[in-house]
Amino acid sequence: MTSVDELGPRRKAEQVRIRKALDELHKDRKESLKGEEEKAVAFVKEGLCIGCDHCSIVCDDDAIELYAKPLASPVMDVDVNKKAKIIRDPCTGCRLCVLACPTDAIVMLDR
Repeated sequence: MTSVDELGPRRKAEQVRIRKALDELHKDRKESLKGEEEKAVAFVKEGLCIGCDHCSIVCDDDAIELYAKPLASPVMDVDVNKKAKIIRDPCTGCRLCVLACPTDAIVMLDR
C-alpha cells in the first residue's frame, strides 16, 4: 500500500508526465496548422471574396487588409464592396485565414 509520503512525489511525477504529453499534442497540432514558416503565403481569389472580414479578425500577423472595390452589378447600385488582400511580407503561412473563410476564397501558394 502507498503511504502519504510516497504519494506526493508520485503525484508530482504524474503531473509532469501529463503536462509533457499535453504540450507535445499542442505542439503537433500547432505545427500541422502552421505548416513550415516562410514556405507558403495566403492568396485571396477576389471573385470569391465577400468582404466578411473573418480572415483579418483571425490573422495574428496583421497580414490582411480590406480594400474598397466597386461592385460590378447592373442590378445593385453599391459604391463600395470590400475585398480582402494579403500583405505578403508579414504573412507567415499559418492557414488560419483559410480556415476562417466561409467562401473558400483564400488558398495557400508556395512563396
